[in-house]
Amino acid sequence: MVSKSYTNLLDMSGEDVFDFQQPFRSLPRFVTSSSITTNPDWETSNDDDSVGPASCSLRKIIVSNFLPLNCNKDETTGQWSFSMDDNQLLVQLKDGFPKGSEVIYVGSLKVEVDPGEQDQLSQKLFREHRCIPTFLPADLQQQFYHRFCKQQLWPLFHYMLPICLDKGELFDRSLFQAYVRANKIFGDKVMEAINSDDDCVWVHDYHLMLVPTFLRKKLHRIKVGFFLHSPFPSSEIYRTLPVRDEILKSLLNADLIGFQTFDYARHFLSCCSRLLGLNYESKRGHIGIEYFGRTVSLKILAVGVHVDRLESMLRLPATISKVREIENKYKGKMVMLGVDDMDIFKGISLKLLGLELLLERTPKLRGKVVLVQIVNPARSNGKDVEEAINEAISVAERINIKYGSADYKPVILINYPIPSYEKIAYYAASDCCIVNAVRDGMNLIPYEYTVCRQGNEEIDKLRGVDKSSTHTSTLIVSEFVGCSPSLSGAFRVNPWSTEDVADALYKATDLTQSEKKLRHDKHYRYVSTHDVAYWARSFSQDLERACKDHYSRRCWTTGFGLNFRVIALSPGFRRLSLEHFASSYKKTNRRLIFMDYDGTLVPQSSVNKVPSTELISILTSLCNDPKNCVFIVSGRDRTTLSEWFAPCEKLGIAAEHGFFTRWNKEAEWEANSPAQDCEWKHIAEPIMDVYKETTDGSSIERKESALVWHFQDADHDFGSCQAKELVSHLERVLANEPVVVKRGHQIVEVKPQGVSKGIVVDMVIQTLVNNENAPDFLMCIGNDRSDEDMFESINEATSRYVFPTAPDVFACSVGQKASKAKYYVDGCSEVIRLLKGVTAISSRRDVTSQSQTTFRDILEVVS
Repeated sequence: MVSKSYTNLLDMSGEDVFDFQQPFRSLPRFVTSSSITTNPDWETSNDDDSVGPASCSLRKIIVSNFLPLNCNKDETTGQWSFSMDDNQLLVQLKDGFPKGSEVIYVGSLKVEVDPGEQDQLSQKLFREHRCIPTFLPADLQQQFYHRFCKQQLWPLFHYMLPICLDKGELFDRSLFQAYVRANKIFGDKVMEAINSDDDCVWVHDYHLMLVPTFLRKKLHRIKVGFFLHSPFPSSEIYRTLPVRDEILKSLLNADLIGFQTFDYARHFLSCCSRLLGLNYESKRGHIGIEYFGRTVSLKILAVGVHVDRLESMLRLPATISKVREIENKYKGKMVMLGVDDMDIFKGISLKLLGLELLLERTPKLRGKVVLVQIVNPARSNGKDVEEAINEAISVAERINIKYGSADYKPVILINYPIPSYEKIAYYAASDCCIVNAVRDGMNLIPYEYTVCRQGNEEIDKLRGVDKSSTHTSTLIVSEFVGCSPSLSGAFRVNPWSTEDVADALYKATDLTQSEKKLRHDKHYRYVSTHDVAYWARSFSQDLERACKDHYSRRCWTTGFGLNFRVIALSPGFRRLSLEHFASSYKKTNRRLIFMDYDGTLVPQSSVNKVPSTELISILTSLCNDPKNCVFIVSGRDRTTLSEWFAPCEKLGIAAEHGFFTRWNKEAEWEANSPAQDCEWKHIAEPIMDVYKETTDGSSIERKESALVWHFQDADHDFGSCQAKELVSHLERVLANEPVVVKRGHQIVEVKPQGVSKGIVVDMVIQTLVNNENAPDFLMCIGNDRSDEDMFESINEATSRYVFPTAPDVFACSVGQKASKAKYYVDGCSEVIRLLKGVTAISSRRDVTSQSQTTFRDILEVVS
């Protein structure tokens, strides 16, 4: 079904074809179209490259909104000149890649280029800098970046909602369409750089969250990593985004998704579970989301800084001279430093209010404390930014007038661009650094400050101390900044509380030298070992690990537009062909068929679960064939199943997952577990009642053999939390009882030991084999976890029992998903179509002409 948010955009994203005119790029293993499932002939496939994963790729393609370039145009000659910006993170991360790696950058230029010059500049940039520019049209760039990214995504990811029209723009679907078009252009440019699907693609930040889908559509086994540098909001905030599902599904087309902190990853996982119903788990320290047979891995690691580059800038004569100037200027005073971009989330005014409260409370610090606030230029324009600038200037002037003098200003506001070396000098000369953002993702200011405070021999000599002297630093960091969890020695503050900020500022002035040294040493050890190279290397290694199963699985594709996804399954898992199934069915004489009910014969989403007249007719026809032995194996109770299938007199039923079994309507119910004392119910039921009362939306199903606590209608996260606690509680109190506690899909079940659908399959097969009527056709079809026991039993039947001839075995799952079954069908409708087809075969046969030694004889003996 086409997403309503993507109407009329299929011309942009519905192309799942390959450009055969690019000779340098190898083709994918299977060429498919959106929503068309491929069914290659596995037996005849001899692809050498499908045996195992390739070695670590040496080509890295870095995709970001802007290229890390400095651009200049000579107005007289009209010539363009470009140079790599070594201060950019995207350039510095190359140090984390193996030697010999080829790094290619894809992104936009920060300047407009005449269309007539674009081809020539593209060749020049690729030849000289290995950069591929996207050249978005000016109107598209405006809608994509300045309006959708900056005015809708960026505020939302920083927890700001457009509650009313004058507080922000409401969602505009046309801007999202521009976002889609821009992301597709980026994806197309990446495809120009890809040499094979062994190349690694690393996509950066929220501007390009749809790129993984456009890449996965072209190369199903491409290695794609995505790193979000901004915060990821809580599910309560993210769920307000009208295109929430499309963005989540697109991100899940990546192999690895990176976040700065566990909080951001936790919010993403919560969104995936609440909105898409996906489960996640941690295996050997790695968090993974199961998504249609693929495991999408999550990476949690804050970005680092380039320590060597900062140290080299510290050694510059201009830097050392500026350090001398700053220390002489503020001699005898404690210098506190703030370095922030000018935007509404950096909390500059709140920081100044904290200083104001400190000076008001502590008169002795007046004249002894100076806050130098460096304001970097705003990255976007708007009324909010202008208001933030004016407010910061107003508060700074008020503090200086109130507590300053002719030769002393408590606040030095540097509201103009300064060179990098000067900023480094302020880092080195400041006693304390404060980052007071109300919400921020990647903020490297505390890391840079820590490195610069380590100093060097020249700065130590300038201060008149030897190189063995101790180095100190003090950090005050907002709780809502991405780097906060990694700086355990910092004073963490709530930026919204001016008292909290003022208290932290006072504590910073009151620290002893030894305390400052301990805090600095702790931070420097972390920052120097978790630098940008470590971050890039760790992400790259995890991406390779996340992709290691690419070549051990077969891929199918499905879905239109942004709902596109790749389904990865084991090589032996294939679609059940009606022709193949019917051929085997026709030539066999003793058929044994097991079928689940809910989710197999009737849709799981159906409100009315009573079997239809058509289904009863099909089952009756199937059972009336004397060559067939048919069983419904369900978790439902025997009373309900008996009533529903009363017209099917020859139908076998296994109720409550096999605890009760009967071979036909005339037969007696048999318990497949020894008679047991049900005293355990008196222990378990009161406990389940407590959890039912305390978990709104939950319920208890009372069966003869089991108790089931359902929480599908409860809050997803709370229900899961309660289920985990309930399992633990029940396992403790029932440790000495002959029962098992199992957690299933939105249920917790307590049932007797030794009861499963697999045991029913074994029992029926063994009975038939013992009576010398071993089946030559075994069929089992189901859709959920409990049916996996049936699949396992039927697959192993040929090795467990002695058959006169090896039977044809069909273990079939409803839906394409990881399963022990070897076949799948798409849904309940296809199961019905399959059964209709084989009943037609049975009805065409003249039953009276067949041998009288049939399954019906053995069923009479058994019953």
